[in-house]
Amino acid sequence: MYYINYAMDQPKVERLLRLMKLMTGNVNYTVNDLAERLDTSYRSIYRYIETFKDAGFVVHKLDGGVYKLGKESRYFKDISQLVHFTDEEAHIVNQLIDGLDDTNMLKQNLRRKLVSVYDCTSLANSIVKGEQALNINMIIEAIDKRHKVVLRGYASSNTGIIRDRIVEPFGFTTNYVQVWCYEPASGMNKLFKSSRIGSVEILDEEWSFEKEHNRGYIDIFRMTGFEQHRVCLELTMRARNLLIEEYPLAERDITPVGEGCWRLDTKVCNYLGVGRFVLGLMSDVKIVDSPDFEEYIKGEISLMLERVK
Repeated sequence: MYYINYAMDQPKVERLLRLMKLMTGNVNYTVNDLAERLDTSYRSIYRYIETFKDAGFVVHKLDGGVYKLGKESRYFKDISQLVHFTDEEAHIVNQLIDGLDDTNMLKQNLRRKLVSVYDCTSLANSIVKGEQALNINMIIEAIDKRHKVVLRGYASSNTGIIRDRIVEPFGFTTNYVQVWCYEPASGMNKLFKSSRIGSVEILDEEWSFEKEHNRGYIDIFRMTGFEQHRVCLELTMRARNLLIEEYPLAERDITPVGEGCWRLDTKVCNYLGVGRFVLGLMSDVKIVDSPDFEEYIKGEISLMLERVK
């Protein structure tokens, strides 16, 4: 059997596995479609297809320029078992990942890689349950087909209104908690919480605004947005430990600056998440070189003092 040279960079290996998954799925993709989904050139897709052929796989070219890996390929069964989990296997893998301590930085990274390479539906069924799992699987199918959906009975916490939302879904946050969508009615990319979706209807209409899709940022405090603001804090050991325990990704932005003192230098999407952390540990945190955030904290303290009068 032909073996992939694992000395090549990891993104290329991941791209090959994802291409194999796309070419064995139920949706038909042209070379240009595959190139767009894998964020690479059509020339690279042709090279990968030739690699599959050289490895002994049967590649079919269908009407409309669609390419599929033939199930009669000598190694198809072995590879399909490799890149697709059964529901039971996905559940076991998810339990093993859940067994990791929440402070382990690898936990979210493992899930991200599994979702990007392996069968998304199986993992979704392991992570979410009941009606929510059905909704997630419908959205996964819509993303795979590049179709619009109706989020039936979406309960917005911002407006307090329950209504249907027509959107173009294109990605999830960790554990399918939220879904990134472009909403044509508002002309904006938004995050919709999975738990607030009543039901999902996949429309026959394909995406119309793919070039406008933008996932935005997610900061270490799990806040989302399309802008970033620098915040710099000096932390005691207590603050540093509590920060990493609650927000494991913070560890990458923390450096020691002296005995019992650490510096957090990071970018946040808004001041809400980091503000809650600082206000809860005022005696263990010092704001440095962050005048806008300092003004934000002063404003929050003033509001708190007014409420306790």
